[in-house]
Amino acid sequence: MKAMRHRRRAQGLREVHIVTPDPRTATVRQRVARQVANLHQANEADALRWNEAVSEFDMPEVSSEQ
Repeated sequence: MKAMRHRRRAQGLREVHIVTPDPRTATVRQRVARQVANLHQANEADALRWNEAVSEFDMPEVSSEQ
């Protein structure tokens, strides 16, 4: 592992560990359900429209042949 970290650092990479709540636990599932229930549909629809407007993945592919 140490050698792998050194190789990655030499490539300009750094390992990052992220700790997140476990969605399999009842308390996390309940907390998420409460948060979803409190979402305002109009605000969420507006956010989704913005995401779609700025998303590069929804753009039509441009052919390199001309």
